[in-house]
Amino acid sequence: MKNHLLKTSDDYGTGLIRLMVGIVFTSEGIQKFLFPNERGTGRFEELGFPFPDLFGYFIGSIEIFFGLLLLFGLFTRISSVTTLLLITAAFFTTKVSVFDEFGFWAMMHGSRTDLCMFMGSLFLIYKGGGFKSFDQYYFKKYSE
Repeated sequence: MKNHLLKTSDDYGTGLIRLMVGIVFTSEGIQKFLFPNERGTGRFEELGFPFPDLFGYFIGSIEIFFGLLLLFGLFTRISSVTTLLLITAAFFTTKVSVFDEFGFWAMMHGSRTDLCMFMGSLFLIYKGGGFKSFDQYYFKKYSE
């Protein structure tokens, strides 16, 4: 089971997708701390979440932690499941109301990053960490 979770190829493209998803999640998590009124606590309060302070900082921390794991390619598949769950929740809490108020195309425009992060996370669950990932190094070192 451990080998399957860590197994990956040395594919450059997979590494690029991993970096893309990792950079976006890490950046979004950091922004929840830098701009709490717009991206963190204030946003969760606007969405009607109970305990918006808790949610803002907790979700920001999760995004940073798993985003960094993806950047390094460590536990890529597990990290990608987490980012997939985060982006799915973000989509349903923020984009459904856009659809209700402004329609399909406005929702699609507003969710382009969400869609890319969703598909990127799915891809990484399937492929693993790819080129220059810690998963690749670990698998080669301990599974031969």
